[in-house]
Amino acid sequence: MIKFAFSTNAFTRHSLFEAIEILAEIGYDGLEIMADVPHAYPTHLSDADLAGIRNLLAQKGLSISNVNAFMHNADGDTYHPSWIEKDPGERSRRIDYTLRCIDLAHKLGAPSISTEPGGPLEGISRSQGLAWFKEGLDAIAERARSRGIKVLIEPEPGLLIERSSEFLELYSQIDPNVFGLNFDIGHFFCVGEDPRSLVGKLKDCASHFHLEDIAASREHHHLQLGQGAIDIPGVLSAIDDAGFDGFVTVELYTYCDSAQAAARDAMNYVRGLRKSGTKALRN
Repeated sequence: MIKFAFSTNAFTRHSLFEAIEILAEIGYDGLEIMADVPHAYPTHLSDADLAGIRNLLAQKGLSISNVNAFMHNADGDTYHPSWIEKDPGERSRRIDYTLRCIDLAHKLGAPSISTEPGGPLEGISRSQGLAWFKEGLDAIAERARSRGIKVLIEPEPGLLIERSSEFLELYSQIDPNVFGLNFDIGHFFCVGEDPRSLVGKLKDCASHFHLEDIAASREHHHLQLGQGAIDIPGVLSAIDDAGFDGFVTVELYTYCDSAQAAARDAMNYVRGLRKSGTKALRN
């Protein structure tokens, strides 16, 4: 059966420890940890910090669904430094950050990290962007392999890789034992794809899911579950039909001013689906 987590990237007004306490009390099975300020930027964490995180998670009975290594606000922004910067020094900073996130995931017992799908194409060709992206992935592959951590690429509107076909083209050229897909349901919806029909097509490479709702306009703005146009019960049933028994992580970073209420409302939505008998959520 599908397990549900909540991403701490909605809890930027709280410490990571506060977010863990809140999400445990609400009733989530796990959480996705943001590897950025103010939560778990790798170079800011001491061994004592890591031990404290592990101990609190064990105490609360929570698992880590994924380490979110996408954003880089500690010394950049949401997308920068990206894998495809013109400046090789900036590309190196993305590589170094990702290596540290792989080590962080290993130390915390997480199965995977998620990363941006290249980055924004800013004054470079798509072919050049793909070449730099693959170079960067090659540079972190051995560390991920040796640590047993999957690196999940997350297609996103407006970035190098937006659509399922673009992801699959790249995926055919990288090691499937190291790399996979962070299937963001809303992102695929935004670019005009049907996430429900994509689940079966991508089931062999999707190791983790992000869940949010999106308006009928397909504008990339994460909405509370049930407040947009995505057939969420249908998508979850498709995930279940595909035999997936890992984590679906609710990602509502757009609700940072009301993160606790957003997490609770999302869980109430999930519980409502359970009561209605949605197949994927039956006990």
